[in-house]
Amino acid sequence: MKSKLTLIPFIALIAVSIYAVFNQGLPSGIPALGVDKINTGDVAWVLTATALVLFMTPGLALFYGGMVNSKNIISTMLQSFISMGIISIVWVVVGFSVAFGTDVGGLFGNPLSFFMLNNVLDGSPWSLAPTIPLILFVLFQLKFAIITPALITGSFSERIKFTSYVLFICLFSVFIYAPLAHWAWHPDGWLFKMGVLDFAGGTVVHISAGCAALAAALYLGKRKEGAEENTPANIPFVLLGTAILWFGWFGFNAGSALGAGSLAVTAFATTNTAAAAAGLAWIFFDGVSGKKPTAIGFSIGAVVGLVAITPAAGYVSIPVSIFIGTLASIISNLVVRWRAKSTLDDTLDVFPCHGVGGMTGMLLTGLFASKLINSAAVDGWANGGGSGLFVSHLIALLAVAAFAFFGSLLLLKITDMISPLRVTEEEKEIGLDVTQHGEETLINKVTRR
Repeated sequence: MKSKLTLIPFIALIAVSIYAVFNQGLPSGIPALGVDKINTGDVAWVLTATALVLFMTPGLALFYGGMVNSKNIISTMLQSFISMGIISIVWVVVGFSVAFGTDVGGLFGNPLSFFMLNNVLDGSPWSLAPTIPLILFVLFQLKFAIITPALITGSFSERIKFTSYVLFICLFSVFIYAPLAHWAWHPDGWLFKMGVLDFAGGTVVHISAGCAALAAALYLGKRKEGAEENTPANIPFVLLGTAILWFGWFGFNAGSALGAGSLAVTAFATTNTAAAAAGLAWIFFDGVSGKKPTAIGFSIGAVVGLVAITPAAGYVSIPVSIFIGTLASIISNLVVRWRAKSTLDDTLDVFPCHGVGGMTGMLLTGLFASKLINSAAVDGWANGGGSGLFVSHLIALLAVAAFAFFGSLLLLKITDMISPLRVTEEEKEIGLDVTQHGEETLINKVTRR
């Protein structure tokens, strides 16, 4: 059964490759966009930001890999790396079209608009990024599409079959992520038209990943009693992963300005400040609760701050980013403590950190957004703009959470029918590194002895 499931995607890749030979996606003529409309500084910055966002996925692999049992390090890290391969192809074939193709009812793009990235080299830039080539916008958005399903993996680490995971992220990318990107970032998307402000992915990336993670944790159920108490295999991995995520997040948020201007610098500053405040808030809150300050605590807190500032980065002031980071860190810390006492086995607390952190950031954006920071914004409730933006963000939060949660439950069920999701108890006991991939780390070999 496993070999058949591997054969299907292999044949699909071969078919796509052959199709590409006969349909090369060449421009229909000399690009129509005049060179005077391309800003080389913007191109240079967004190219750099694109690379930074991609670098976040290996950072996530280290962040997650360091927190699981030593016998599952490779399998956990590979779940992030394989997303770089799988989603890169899915995005080229149909993902970008569903996200940014010709609007269909404000819900998704026409899958044929940019099928196999046809028409992206003809010269016309994306309407909201007029100073960079369309292909650069495609690549920048691809990196967001890559990391979103990778974020979900922390919820079901140590208990999902690799082949089933691959199928699930393909379905999630096309049927959950891409429509959400259309809702929030396409000019005809219904959330965009409603005035929702999501600078770099609070709804599209973090709320969707967090709620999908909650669905996965509930669907797969608990590991056997006591398994959730495993000691992290490599805390230095977690610290290194945090450093890479923090570094890459500058591309994630500041790059979302889609140009090398003052807005990018503001987003860069708010991103750094929120992460710093959140990391400190996490360990200080632990301290007043009688716990010791830990490396993992600071790391998780910093990531929560990065998550929370993501929707707000280009809409709020630097002092406000301190408040956003601090409040989000405390709220997520409390939800993590609740989760630990519940029956929910979200292995690496993806929902409390990314889901709740993203929700907090979206609501606070509705409070503190300012036209003085970004002329394309509207003033939030706290800045005299009335309750309209906050209400719009609350509606967006509920809609995205429900769509991602119930949609993911459906996709998990479909995946499970095609390829069982859970590994066997024997496979879990041996470890997924060996049973799923035939590989093993030195640290696990030493541990087994």
